Amino acid sequence: MDVPIDPHAIREAVARRECSAVDVCRAALDRIAALDPPLNAFRAIARERALERAAELDARDDRERLPLLGVPIALKDNMCTRGVPTTASSRILEGYVPPYDATVVKRLESAGAVIVGKTNCDEFAMGSSTENSAYGPTRNPWALDRTPGGSSGGSAAAVAAGMVPLALGSDTGGSIRQPAALCGVVGFKPSYGRVSRYGLLAFASSLDQIGPFATSVRGAALIMNTLAGHDSCDSTSSPAAAADFTAALDDAGDLSGITIGVPRHLFREGVDADVLTAFDAAIDVTRGQGAEVVEVTLEHSPEAIPVYYVIATAEASANLARYDGVRYGYRAEDAATLGDMYDRTRGRGFGREVKRRIILGTYVLSAGYYDAYYRKAQQVRTLIRRDYDRAFANVDVIAMPTSPTAAFRLGERTEDPVQMYLSDVFTVGANLAGLPAISVPCGLTGTRLPIGLQFTGRAMEDRTVLRVAHGYERATSWSSERPPRLTSELSR
Repeated sequence: MDVPIDPHAIREAVARRECSAVDVCRAALDRIAALDPPLNAFRAIARERALERAAELDARDDRERLPLLGVPIALKDNMCTRGVPTTASSRILEGYVPPYDATVVKRLESAGAVIVGKTNCDEFAMGSSTENSAYGPTRNPWALDRTPGGSSGGSAAAVAAGMVPLALGSDTGGSIRQPAALCGVVGFKPSYGRVSRYGLLAFASSLDQIGPFATSVRGAALIMNTLAGHDSCDSTSSPAAAADFTAALDDAGDLSGITIGVPRHLFREGVDADVLTAFDAAIDVTRGQGAEVVEVTLEHSPEAIPVYYVIATAEASANLARYDGVRYGYRAEDAATLGDMYDRTRGRGFGREVKRRIILGTYVLSAGYYDAYYRKAQQVRTLIRRDYDRAFANVDVIAMPTSPTAAFRLGERTEDPVQMYLSDVFTVGANLAGLPAISVPCGLTGTRLPIGLQFTGRAMEDRTVLRVAHGYERATSWSSERPPRLTSELSR
């Protein structure tokens, strides 16, 4: 039996009983078993749980009303899922099985989705290459010697390889959009507060946001209809009513009436020639679709990386203080005193990058340095947000490359944290300002590695961002490109 892999097609086929949810689930699990070993995209496979869930859906009388009926979905390993190990890819949470579901998990299952497993990520979402996982790096389906990006690299690789049609990641400074760009899929970071963070293992609470990976903008819009909306369990959740995101695409024609801002002053250094060429070609496509393109200035965006790495590390040092070996997760058993147990637990349980960020965050919050670093970073964050506000007085979205480079080689930047951090130079601004942003495929390098185009919009105007991305996507064929090595390298 041919089982569809597009989420819309899956939903319709299961609703019409052309195939069962169990058929779809088993096909996804078989693809994971065949394709994942060389990729290491998954941390845990919930095989029995998924098949039981699929069988329950097949037996329901109200199945036709479920918008994600039978659709297999993977979750980044930092979203609590009842009965499924959730470790944030860290040794310090090894063996932790949450007793509750994150809000996004509840909403997905209420919509008829089938959660098939948890995906690998940089430890506690701290990284840009998924090399900081305590369980080994994930490899890019387009080239096994390359990173899939991070920190949600496992989710991006799982969708790019066709193991699942949809996956969730979290985005603190680009951790959905950058791996989406490097793996040639769509990655959407909603506005801050648009999707509940209840049940997400926190990294930096004023920056974290959950969002989807998909092979098309329509797929991302479909799952956003389920994810978005107020949640009383999350005090940062917006009370604004959720929109119909797929309707925004159905109502969209070309890009006539849309004004796109381009901050070319940010592209002067560090951007690969192939990326700039693909970006310029993409902007020409939007003009051909009727959009007006104008230059904009984001004056303080060059400071976004240092500002981000002060604020994010400060919040991480506070959030990760709870992992002490007392209540759950790893505990050093060979300690003579309580203080020694704390030291050994955290020293062995956390990886190098997490320790680096905890130390940095503790430093910038310490007496004598708080005003010089943390307070100053918050002040510059306000200036960055105001720059976006001024730009959005004249444009509907802002376009940039998602990443300054295509996928780099595994190990290439692990000894140079600054170079690794610069991978997020075009993405951190949206997190600092709480804005919606999306990455869509826009080309390939000379060595056939994917390149991403990013659109950023006004806060809570997620529909506009999706509409513009959809308009661009319809005029190109880049989103239909798939890794050419899937049938050769991955089948060995």
